Amino acid sequence: MNSTEAATPPSAMVATRTIAFEQPLNERMRNLLRLDFLYQQAVHHHTKTDPWSTRAAVDSLLEMLAITQRGDVRSEVLKELERQMAQLAAYSTRPGVDAARLNLLLAKMQHMRDELNGVGALFMQKLRDSEFLNAIKHRSTIPGGTCEFDLPDYTHWLNLPDTVRGADFAHWLAVIRPLGDAISELLWMTREQARSRREVAVNGVYNLTLERDVPVQMIRILLPHGTDIYPEISGSHYRVSVRFLLWQSAEARPLQANEDVPFTLSLCT
Repeated sequence: MNSTEAATPPSAMVATRTIAFEQPLNERMRNLLRLDFLYQQAVHHHTKTDPWSTRAAVDSLLEMLAITQRGDVRSEVLKELERQMAQLAAYSTRPGVDAARLNLLLAKMQHMRDELNGVGALFMQKLRDSEFLNAIKHRSTIPGGTCEFDLPDYTHWLNLPDTVRGADFAHWLAVIRPLGDAISELLWMTREQARSRREVAVNGVYNLTLERDVPVQMIRILLPHGTDIYPEISGSHYRVSVRFLLWQSAEARPLQANEDVPFTLSLCT
């Protein structure tokens, strides 16, 4: 712990925490956010040793395969990597830029681009051709369809030692990792380069007209951790509407906030 953290009371540290609510404004960003969500979920559950976590990891992997089957996500990610690298390269001529950090970031993104480019367009085909994974995918469309009596081979595999299950899943995850890592890095870059400002939603409502010459891919709304208010966001390329709602409970409908709500708005281009 550094001296700044040591001198900060725990209550103050909690007060500075925020929750980010993100809204994609185009189909590509929607796909990237969904894939990153599933990838992080798969990686998280892969670190656990119990069969229930392995089930969750497999489910996330199968959902990633379903999303990537629609459209050429790999090409979209490669194009976005090129765009981000070109933007970073342009920063090298600006005064005050940390050249060492910039070069490190460029090298990392170039490595990800080369790795994703090197796996080829059909890199996920080996997972799609797996009879074992296909059987789980087909039964997953039925509620409770992956029970023991539906998929005895899946049940047998789930009851194998974690070292065996873990090795199998690590092999599957390694196939998709170049895409997952590249998406995670792109989203981090997109969030880091966002233009942020403080705003106030009067009576809990906020409307924003976007500049047409600067396309926004995603907006982020940051609220203090622990607040009972959350945003309901709708938007397009040109206009965003936000309605702040007051959480009641899981058993009651939320209420429209009727007071002014301060928040941080980030526009991700």
